[in-house]
Amino acid sequence: MTPYSEDLLRGVLSQHSSKGVLFALQTTQEVLGYVPDSSLNVIADVCNVSRAEVYGVFTFYSDLRKTPPAQVVIKVCVAESCQAVGSRTVVDELHARGYDVHAGTIQDDIACEQIFCLGNCALSPAALINGVPMGRVTADALLQAASEMKQ
Repeated sequence: MTPYSEDLLRGVLSQHSSKGVLFALQTTQEVLGYVPDSSLNVIADVCNVSRAEVYGVFTFYSDLRKTPPAQVVIKVCVAESCQAVGSRTVVDELHARGYDVHAGTIQDDIACEQIFCLGNCALSPAALINGVPMGRVTADALLQAASEMKQ
């Protein structure tokens, strides 16, 4: 992650201003690790749109974050196939350990979030850990893998 600087962000985004608000938001998150609230004004200015328009796009896409990310991000599939074979149990067990998957709780530099369908239904319940797919997951397996990734 790069420390936030309005001048840095303006320089990076000005090269791609014609690509639109979503691209600017994604680029900001790629460069900074998240989209700080103050960056919305810079994006609006560079893309020549209102801050309200930028905010609308930002809040529509759940992959865009307003806070720095955890070192390890677990995304548990909560779509129908995964629910049918146990993702609710995984979510409940994570919740019992202090991770609210629905709210995206961060604890011990591990974030747990929900996601809808990873396309890995044959290995349900499925999850991603830092973008790496896992199948037939349990809460224990997810937290063990996350703990190993932190080391």
